[in-house]
Amino acid sequence: MRRLLLALSALALSASTVRAEWNPAAFSSQDTLEFLTTAPGEAEHWSTVWLVVIDGQVYIRLGTRAAGRMDTNTTKPIVKVRIAGQVYDRITAEPAPDHAAAVANAMHDKYWSDVFVRYFNHPLTMRLVPG
Repeated sequence: MRRLLLALSALALSASTVRAEWNPAAFSSQDTLEFLTTAPGEAEHWSTVWLVVIDGQVYIRLGTRAAGRMDTNTTKPIVKVRIAGQVYDRITAEPAPDHAAAVANAMHDKYWSDVFVRYFNHPLTMRLVPG
């Protein structure tokens, strides 16, 4: 009986440590993701943003408020991300200004309402990578 309990405990422990795999190809069909930031002296905040996948990488384009939250994030450049029903605890948000035009074009192709949204200020384009 004791061996059975030990085996079940080990199985439960290994199952609880299995993490969802970061899979940009699977994420390309998602419309949004959420990222968690914490500004000094404030509560945690989940921001919902559009995403695109270009060359196997996840990109987001941030408006002024979301960019400000990312800039003051106390865990910068690490954020927590929720996407496709999964939570990823350690995602690095890297500024990607060299991809801003490609991301804007991909957003325009993916989201019909970008016909209007593209004219808003988007001061920060970011690549999200695990780690």
